[in-house]
Amino acid sequence: MSREGGRQGRLKARVKTARRRSASSTRWLQRQLNDPYVEKARAAGYRSRAAYKLVEIDDKYTLLKPGGRIVDLGAAPGGWAQVAADRVGSTSGKRGAGKVVAIDILEMDPVPGVDVLQLDFLDDSAPERLRAALGGQADLVMSDMAPPTTGHRQTDHLRIMGLCEVALDFAREVLKPGGAFLAKVFRGGTESQLLADMKRDFTTVRHVKPPASRADSAELYVLATGYRGGADEAG
Repeated sequence: MSREGGRQGRLKARVKTARRRSASSTRWLQRQLNDPYVEKARAAGYRSRAAYKLVEIDDKYTLLKPGGRIVDLGAAPGGWAQVAADRVGSTSGKRGAGKVVAIDILEMDPVPGVDVLQLDFLDDSAPERLRAALGGQADLVMSDMAPPTTGHRQTDHLRIMGLCEVALDFAREVLKPGGAFLAKVFRGGTESQLLADMKRDFTTVRHVKPPASRADSAELYVLATGYRGGADEAG
């Protein structure tokens, strides 16, 4: 292909299947190399392309408000936490700035404007430690967590729904009245049960699929707003 032709069109990166690389790994790498969101994330300094999923959701629903208190569950490598810190102003250090706390059982490199807690959010002490770090109740609990996939669609669906359910239980303990919950789920058939449960606690519950979420992926996000409870309300 001529140099002129190369300038006119973006050549698709092609990855040869290495002797020790599976065909599925090769397809994943090919997709990453040709993904415009990967390039955008790298240029913007985000740690993952997933940052743009949160950017697009927040652009539409305005969840990350200046001064807000945000919890990022399963935060590593930190792309969502970076977006949250920028939008609530926690990187400024000014009085009245927002607060972002990232929780992960894995060690995570520091993120400017983010308090990182390395712990299992299922630990009994986690809600208390989280509220202490936030300085109060949360405006938003968000989770982009997903368990390792098995390749069996129904099994993977049940596993991520279980993860979403425990994240929701945690959110109920730390959210303030009017707060919001955002979490990854998969299409499958169990979402209706979870949605019915959430509708008892939130005024609005919806599924969202931002453009940065690949069209061929079963990935969705469930967004619940207007929490009716409150972490400081007891019985």
